[in-house]
Amino acid sequence: MSKVLLVVEDPAEWSRVAQGARVLSLDTYLADYPVKGERSTRVINLCGTSRYLSKGYYCSLLAEARGHRVVPSVNTLIDLGNQELYLLQTGSLPDLERPGLDGLTVVDDTLSFRTFFGRCSLPELSGIASKLFEQFPCPILDVKLVWRGQWQVGAIQVGSFASLNAEETSQFHGYLESFAGGLWRGPKRLKSSRWDLAILVNPEEKLPPSDAQALKRMQRAAEKLGLATELILPSDYPRLAEFDALFIRETTYVDHPTYRLARRAAGEGLIVVDDPISILRCTNKVFLAELFAREGIPHPKTVVVHADNLATIGDTVGLPCVLKRPDSSFSQGVVRVDSTEALHARTLEFLETSDLIVAQRFMPSDFDWRIGVLGGQALFACRYHMARGHWQIIATGAGGKRRYGRVEAVPLEHVPREAIGIATRAADLIGEGFYGVDIKETDDGFVVMEVNDNPNVDAGYE
Repeated sequence: MSKVLLVVEDPAEWSRVAQGARVLSLDTYLADYPVKGERSTRVINLCGTSRYLSKGYYCSLLAEARGHRVVPSVNTLIDLGNQELYLLQTGSLPDLERPGLDGLTVVDDTLSFRTFFGRCSLPELSGIASKLFEQFPCPILDVKLVWRGQWQVGAIQVGSFASLNAEETSQFHGYLESFAGGLWRGPKRLKSSRWDLAILVNPEEKLPPSDAQALKRMQRAAEKLGLATELILPSDYPRLAEFDALFIRETTYVDHPTYRLARRAAGEGLIVVDDPISILRCTNKVFLAELFAREGIPHPKTVVVHADNLATIGDTVGLPCVLKRPDSSFSQGVVRVDSTEALHARTLEFLETSDLIVAQRFMPSDFDWRIGVLGGQALFACRYHMARGHWQIIATGAGGKRRYGRVEAVPLEHVPREAIGIATRAADLIGEGFYGVDIKETDDGFVVMEVNDNPNVDAGYE
């Protein structure tokens, strides 16, 4: 039987525990798991998750990286943190007439209630509670319905255990017992098919992942395969349902229209590259570090840094070392520190915006391999040379002016087989989409630096 972990803010507050479950703090979960050989683990995250990159957010993120089934998932947290996203997915509610709620408290055509693991003490609302949990699996949901000729979802938020009164706490524990010992199901997925392809671009982006010439070549290639293509803009959001597939050629971020477009497209049943799960996973360096460690992917010596382990960084990864913000990209949010003083100062600076960051052993090299992987197969390979006189492929000078290292395309048959093998292994851990895997070649073999979603494809380079 699966092990169930309840990760909470303060274990001392928990005198009642579901049978077969263990209560532990987030710090304990971070330090003591994963346990080698223990795969069948389920996590119920009851930490505060309202803030992006909070410790509660990282609980769900690292649980997924460790191969644990977690409720709520990161996907659910992101969706519930954006009203546009969750209203898009709620759709029609089970039939519920206004007279059917006469016994409930309706204020200004608004009805507020709580659900616990998809259950509600009000029988009139049990259908809605079940439907919302099916779409957004979360221990506690605070729901607001609004009457507009019919009942519609006005707002949904992740509920807090700390806000429950005595009666609600008792109800919660009862539903927790049932849920912890039952079968966990994920959100329903829609089937998809492929005929018309939308390619998302943003003419305002200064460093797009594909230049105009590359986009033209992609369109010509698609047409030869019988795919009608159209370049769409972020403002074409309402038109997504007209297409069967979406190819995102704008730089992706989680808190960004690209992620919302990917979520909507996936919800409409489109094939999406980059799909929202890949965006979530690739844009967070903490997730990648945990995933590589768990799956035995060779990678630089790494420490996931938080406020309580600052003193161990230098001894673990050495100096100089590299600090990375979790959602860094294009060499931004990545710094090299050469002294203990600089390490302390920059770490505190990075921790102001994220509760966890990454520190890695510095591995100098003349170039990085970039292996493009699509659907589990190597598609192209390049050597990204470091900018002259710099340790990264991009050097940013005064006034924000950038210098780039040389990009050297390499036929796949001339690429070391070990590099291709490790790239496809790392990409498979993310999904079946389109990834750029960055690899360093060392005297001891190849090591994966990171897996990028939305990799560059420019004419004359990749």
